[in-house]
Amino acid sequence: MKRVLILVEGQTEERFVKDVLRPTLWPKAIDIIPKIVTTKRVKKGPDFKGGITEYRKVENDLRRLLGDTAALFVTTFIDYYGLPSDFPGMSTRPSGSSLARARHVETEWERKIAHQCFHAYLMIHEFEALLFARPEELAKAVYQPDANDKLMTIRTSFPTPEDIDDDPHNAPSKRIIRIVPAYQKTLHGPLITGRIGLEVLRQECPHFNEWLNWLESL
Repeated sequence: MKRVLILVEGQTEERFVKDVLRPTLWPKAIDIIPKIVTTKRVKKGPDFKGGITEYRKVENDLRRLLGDTAALFVTTFIDYYGLPSDFPGMSTRPSGSSLARARHVETEWERKIAHQCFHAYLMIHEFEALLFARPEELAKAVYQPDANDKLMTIRTSFPTPEDIDDDPHNAPSKRIIRIVPAYQKTLHGPLITGRIGLEVLRQECPHFNEWLNWLESL
């Protein structure tokens, strides 16, 4: 069994990896294990986890995971939207598509870590983009079928869910909450993506699909 550690941003991503991704990769002899980013370490009691406020803390977590000699690879499942400005590559991002800009940060991040077992992946723009792969499932999950048309209008305005822009006022999660205030990320996110299914997510979200192809190739 090939062991892969995935540094994730929070509980929603942790559940997604465990409940949606892991069952698919397990038959391929790939065991993926999510680890939530540590935001604060304390001498007594559990550390504070979830959310990213500065790059240094993320790199510290990565270095610790890369020290696990039982792991074949260490990768990430972190939102491109809202990354701190001190992340590698953020200040030198090229003009162009969000995909090109995110790939640039991924490349610079890998260069910064400089470890053969590290593979960076950033979700464009954030986890909620995946939910736009099938807006009707989102509307059903929050018991607001009348929200489907508004959600679908957003989806059809962009080539893929990953193209839904990262303007602070128009990130995928902000758009969802304006239409369905009852949406709760940790509750509904993994549930909805599970109902949508990985095949649809892969068809709709090409950068996400590239990451999964890499995982399956290990």
